[in-house]
Amino acid sequence: MKYSLEIKNLHAKAEEKNILKGIDLKVNPGEIHAIMGPNGSGKSTLLNILLGHPKYEATKGEIKLSGKNILKLSPDERSLLGVFGTFLRTAKNIHLQANKKPRLSPSEFIKLTEKYLKTLKLSDQFLTRELNKNFSGGEKKKAEILQMAILEPKIAFLDEIDSGLDVDALKAVAESIKEIAKKLKIGIVLITHYQRLLNYVTPDFVHIIHDGKIIKSGKKDLALKIEKEGYNSHIK
Repeated sequence: MKYSLEIKNLHAKAEEKNILKGIDLKVNPGEIHAIMGPNGSGKSTLLNILLGHPKYEATKGEIKLSGKNILKLSPDERSLLGVFGTFLRTAKNIHLQANKKPRLSPSEFIKLTEKYLKTLKLSDQFLTRELNKNFSGGEKKKAEILQMAILEPKIAFLDEIDSGLDVDALKAVAESIKEIAKKLKIGIVLITHYQRLLNYVTPDFVHIIHDGKIIKSGKKDLALKIEKEGYNSHIK
């Protein structure tokens, strides 16, 4: 069963400040959506509400994963339903067990990870290292993509995954994102300030968020216009 995400008229606040003021968004299986916007527009709040951060409160609207409203679920419950936000074999087996599927043996897990390690240009030793300890910025981002690939979520949110990456690392991450979206047919939401990631990942849709609302949606050419003209020309 493939899952779609549907956000309807979502309002949210943090520290008694209203930030989201009516977000509508639908992400179908296999689609890549890019959400862009200036600082303070509501991108991070949207991400935190989707993942169930306790400091953020949804005050109106719905977030449905294949028809089920997840707003009242805990972050762990959302994760088990297939929501991914940012070691591996244990987490993978917890997800499998929750879905009444057989657990992976160490050899089965290694076989599963090999193809993604190759795409991300990571050595097998990466799996034996303590998570994020002495990782470079690029390795941390690659670790997030590897976790996403192994856990096979239904919907994934990647917040500024391009931040701090050099060109080679950015290309490796982008190739993995495209491969995962295509092979696993999961919906992916990329939250980014800049267009450069979209040079390597062609989104199905680009959305501009401003003052807590999605004010414009389009294809990749919208991101190119933002890069050339800035946000002000699109904000009325």
